[in-house]
Amino acid sequence: MSLLPAHLAPAAAGVIAGVLALLAAATMVARLRLRRDPEGARELWLRVRSWWVMVAVFAGAVLLGTGASIVFLAFVSYLALKEYLSLIPTRRADRRVLFWAYLAIPVQYLWVAQAWYGMFIIFVPVYMFLLLPLRMVLAGETAGFLRAAGTLHWGLMSTVFALSHTAYLLALPPEANPAGGRAGLLLYLVLLTELNDVAQYVWGRLLGRRPVVPKVSPRKTVEGLAGGMLTTTALALALAPLLTPLTPLEALGAGLLVGLGGFAGDVTLSAVKRDIGVKDSGTLIPGHGGILDRIDSLTYTAPLFFHYVFYLHY
Repeated sequence: MSLLPAHLAPAAAGVIAGVLALLAAATMVARLRLRRDPEGARELWLRVRSWWVMVAVFAGAVLLGTGASIVFLAFVSYLALKEYLSLIPTRRADRRVLFWAYLAIPVQYLWVAQAWYGMFIIFVPVYMFLLLPLRMVLAGETAGFLRAAGTLHWGLMSTVFALSHTAYLLALPPEANPAGGRAGLLLYLVLLTELNDVAQYVWGRLLGRRPVVPKVSPRKTVEGLAGGMLTTTALALALAPLLTPLTPLEALGAGLLVGLGGFAGDVTLSAVKRDIGVKDSGTLIPGHGGILDRIDSLTYTAPLFFHYVFYLHY
C-alpha cells in the first residue's frame, strides 16, 4: 500500500525529494561560506533559509491536496496584490473600489476549483475590467481616473489573473498526465521558473558582459539570458517524462518558453519598481525582497505555459 497521498504521483514525490536534497546541499555550501566570510555570505545564507521556508510551505500545500493547493495559491495572489497596492499610490476616492479588487481573488479561484474554464478565462480581463471603472465613476472623482483605472487593472491582471493559471494546472484532467498526476504540471512550471531565475543570475555573474535592457535592469545580460535559457531547456527535457505528458520536442518548446517568459516577467517588474523608485517590492522574504520579487517571473510563465500545455494535450 502506498504511503503517498492519492493525488500525488510517485514521480512528483520523487522530484520534491530531489529539491529538498538540493536545498540541503545548498545549505552546507552556504554554511561553509558563512564561516569563511560572515559579511559577504550573509545574503546567500538568508536566501537559502528563505528557500527552505518557501519550499516547505509549497510542498506542504501540494501534499495536502488540490483544494489546499488552490487556497494556498489564492493566498499568494492576495499577498501579491496587497504588496502591489502598497507600492502604487491610490486615490482616496478609490478605497472602496479596492474592496471589489480583493473580492476578485476568491471568485477567480472559485472558477478554478470548479474547473469552469469559460468564467476563469474572462472574469478578470472582461468582467472586472468593466466593473471597477464603473465603481470608480460612481465615486465621482475624475482627476487621475485613467491612471488609477489602468494601475488597478494591471495589478489584477498580473497578481490574480496571471497567477491563477498556476492553480488551474491542478484542475486539468489527471488522466491526460499519468506520469505526474494532478500536481505534476504545477511542480514542473514552478521548478523550471524558479531555477531559471537562479540560472540566469549565475550565468550572468560568471559570463555577463552585455546588458539586455541597461536602463531597466543593468545586471540582466545577454550571456545570463542565453545561459539561463539553455539550462532551463535542459531541465525541461529531463523533467518532462517524470511530471508531464510532453514529448521531447514539446518539452524543448516549454523550456524555451519558460526561459524567455521568466526573463520578461522579471524585467517588467523591474521597470515598475524603477518607475516608482524602489529597489525591492517589500521585505516579506529575507534575502529575496517582497512577494512580487519572488513571483514576478511566474506572472509571465504561468499563463504562457498553461495555454501551451492546454492546447497541446487538453
